[in-house]
Amino acid sequence: MASAAEQLAANLNFSAFAKAEELKKRIWFTLGALIVYRLGTYIPLPGIDPAALARVFNQQQSGLLGVFDMFAGGAVGRMAIFALAIMPYISASIIIQLMTSVSPHLEQLKKEGEQGRKQINQYTRYGTVFLAAIQGYGIAIGLEGAQNVVMDPGLFFRATTTITLVGGTVFLMWLGEQITSRGVGNGISLIIFSGIVAQLPHAIVGTLELGREGALSTFVILFLVVMIVAVIMAIVFMERAQRKLIVQYPKRQVGNKMYGGDSSHLPLKLNTAGVIPPIFASSLLLLPVTAANFSGGQGPEWLNTMTALLAHGQPLYMLLYAAGIIFFAFFYTAIVFNPQETADNLKKYGGFIPGIRPGTRTAEYIDYVLTRLTLVGAIYLVAVCLLPEVLISQYKVPFYFGGTSLLIVVSVTMDTVSQIQSHLLAHQYEGLIKKSKLRGQRR
Repeated sequence: MASAAEQLAANLNFSAFAKAEELKKRIWFTLGALIVYRLGTYIPLPGIDPAALARVFNQQQSGLLGVFDMFAGGAVGRMAIFALAIMPYISASIIIQLMTSVSPHLEQLKKEGEQGRKQINQYTRYGTVFLAAIQGYGIAIGLEGAQNVVMDPGLFFRATTTITLVGGTVFLMWLGEQITSRGVGNGISLIIFSGIVAQLPHAIVGTLELGREGALSTFVILFLVVMIVAVIMAIVFMERAQRKLIVQYPKRQVGNKMYGGDSSHLPLKLNTAGVIPPIFASSLLLLPVTAANFSGGQGPEWLNTMTALLAHGQPLYMLLYAAGIIFFAFFYTAIVFNPQETADNLKKYGGFIPGIRPGTRTAEYIDYVLTRLTLVGAIYLVAVCLLPEVLISQYKVPFYFGGTSLLIVVSVTMDTVSQIQSHLLAHQYEGLIKKSKLRGQRR
């Protein structure tokens, strides 16, 4: 028999959405905040020559700048005030998470609940400002080194550029927090999502234009559409896949009554690391390409040779990319999930996995299952992320299909829809509670 929550979920429809006034306000607030973000990506930095900047960016977009431009929704190519986007905040968050496993102070804050989480968030904000300042100053130096991009180079330009870029990142960090608290979905993820999706119309138009000119055949375009749908379905399936470990709680007697004896489950996701492994692996591999682009090909010979070997579609690049994804999948999973801590918590509350002794044996079993799941998840990430490399190198597909961008888009969409359903369920429950109170008053 279906539970009350499942019955309510089955009855959700457009009429239920129309009555949820609070949810509609949250959605409108989210859309308004994202519009503000998109407008900011078209406001350029002062003192920049747009034509010279576009010429330089076209030469360097195959490196790290191209990845940043994808996440920033084209703001890097236009060198807008949001050119850094939210990437410093993500980097600071990852660094804080990594430090949590090695710093006793941060580990203690993590266990202190809401108050500790607020303090960790404050450290993340400080780290964001620090990283944004370093990256902003580096961008200012790089722009001055480019030919005829900066109209009036000097200390004043470096200061204004750094302050503007740091201010843009801090504003986006604040905007993301406002979306999370007053809107729908995770604000930071939605900002990245909107930047990636904003590039989609340009990619579709470019592909259709190549088809009209005969550069791409109709069969290739149709095959590409079918493959996109198939990959999206595979990502949805794999992101929702999880292994449920049965957890049994023993019965206990209180007076003349028996309590407990319930069974639950411990869910282990197939892809615990999410999109972190592809981001880390691609960033590391693109560093030599970006350095060679900034040097204009005048750098050391070994750097130019490495750049040629690490070009998109090259066997060495694809091999190192796959190895990096697998390594970071295991590394990040080990950081965010501690089998020993989970086993201790189960033992503390009297829970145990049937057939496994509580304590160390339970931790070893959870680690064994998690290792196997992580291996499957890493292979799935490799398959999704290497697919665009094959399409670009073999079939000359003109846009970055799949990989990190598609993972982010699908994951954020699933999380946002899930939150909307949660708000609708809460609205349905509130309606039932109000009706029950009215019936009680009548009696």
